[in-house]
Amino acid sequence: MQDSPLPAPTIAEVARLAGVSTATVSRALAMPEKVKARTRERVLEAVAATGFIPNAQARNLRLQATRTVILLVRDISNPFYLEIYKGVEEAAIDAGYKVLMGDARDDDERILRYVDMVRERHADGLILMVGRFPEALANRSHLPPIVIALETLPGLDLPTVRIDNHAAARAAVAHLARLGHRRIAHIAGPMPDPMSLDRRDGYLAGLADAGIPADPSLVVEGDFGLAAGRAAIRTLDSRGCSYTAIFAASDQMAVGAMGELRARGRNVPDDVSVVGFDDIVLAEAVEPQLTTVHQPRREIGQAAMKLLIEQLSGASDHPDLVLPTRLIERASAAPLPKRTDRAG
Repeated sequence: MQDSPLPAPTIAEVARLAGVSTATVSRALAMPEKVKARTRERVLEAVAATGFIPNAQARNLRLQATRTVILLVRDISNPFYLEIYKGVEEAAIDAGYKVLMGDARDDDERILRYVDMVRERHADGLILMVGRFPEALANRSHLPPIVIALETLPGLDLPTVRIDNHAAARAAVAHLARLGHRRIAHIAGPMPDPMSLDRRDGYLAGLADAGIPADPSLVVEGDFGLAAGRAAIRTLDSRGCSYTAIFAASDQMAVGAMGELRARGRNVPDDVSVVGFDDIVLAEAVEPQLTTVHQPRREIGQAAMKLLIEQLSGASDHPDLVLPTRLIERASAAPLPKRTDRAG
């Protein structure tokens, strides 16, 4: 005789486990911004523990697939993500899936909502390209199908496709050192973001490889955007720093820095050499064209989608794929002129 299937968990069970009313559970799931953070966390933990699926329609369709996945990125306005989206979409279409693109905006609430869209079966899986993972999710024992792309989120055992940021940054600095530069500034990404830390540490390793002492005054924190590159030059100059080269943790910051240097009467690369990171389309559009670290973004998108399809097909392993990068040498970085003491 076959066992009868267990009844689906109810909202009352969730409320009892979380120590709140059923109305609070409903509100926490439907309008999370109207519920205190700690209460919302208790509700989400109870939902995960019981396996409750909030959406009644989703409960009825629990064994059906939407054939839709979500690509959640840090900032949807950043052109960096366009090639990755193309790669994700190519692999998705081949497998019969559609792709939605979400904007995390460095906001835990938004990330939680997108994860819950998958949990409630509005989508089948999620590719995360965000620099953070909300604590309320990290503590859950049950997560929907998720793949991490290009980010390093310590403590999470999830399928990942990425590059070696440390090695790529190290190679970029080694290139500038081979050109004769010893006063090399770094425009870092937001701290303590793991990606930013890896690229900053790669910069420091590159200096050490070349026997160049690290100077903390030559490191300026940015946010990967154009304006941050401009602001970094103003900060370096306000510190009275002397520099002949810059390694920026993103192409957008590199291009912003080039614009500010030009506005201050300095020429790239005659006065200051500049190297970026990403190889977005802007790197070839700017004058002079930008030397930068190329990331295989379309291949990264394709690999992330293939990993997600494997998860949706029942795979239990969590591979960590590392794709290669390469330095693209263009006109923005040049040998240090004989007059080596030019101030930045």
